[in-house]
Amino acid sequence: MTPPTATRRDDLAQPTDGPPDDLLRLDQQVCFALAVAARNVIGLYRPVLEPLGLTHPQYLVMLALWERSPLTLREISRLLSLEPATLSPLLKRLEAAGLVTRDRHPEDDRALAITLTQRGRRLRTKALQVPPQIVETLGMDLAELEALHGALTRVIAATTPPG
Repeated sequence: MTPPTATRRDDLAQPTDGPPDDLLRLDQQVCFALAVAARNVIGLYRPVLEPLGLTHPQYLVMLALWERSPLTLREISRLLSLEPATLSPLLKRLEAAGLVTRDRHPEDDRALAITLTQRGRRLRTKALQVPPQIVETLGMDLAELEALHGALTRVIAATTPPG
């Protein structure tokens, strides 16, 4: 049985039993709010990405490659904060879909270079519709989303080990 998740701001703000300064109140936990928000937002992407043939993690890889291709497996791993072992099967699926190629890096045989195919480059045009659809679905104004992005970027920096 899965625990219920909060899907509205009101759900997160409802008081629970216990003193108002209880440090262990669920509705006061940043980790809970982040986990539910992340799960819900990623869920919004599913129907938007489906016509592109991408999952959310694949979309993140494609975003990195649309910025710069080729990238090594290690570079993608660093950019997405994912382990290479997590990325490998995902990249194999993108290759099977004809969106990327995986080849030995010309300057380093030990490194794997991930390059967009022509089809992968063309998919970018369709993907340009993704962000506006997500923004519209969220129903938040751009300034609010930019402020949220800034705050989350600071959280990421504060929780990322140096080096």
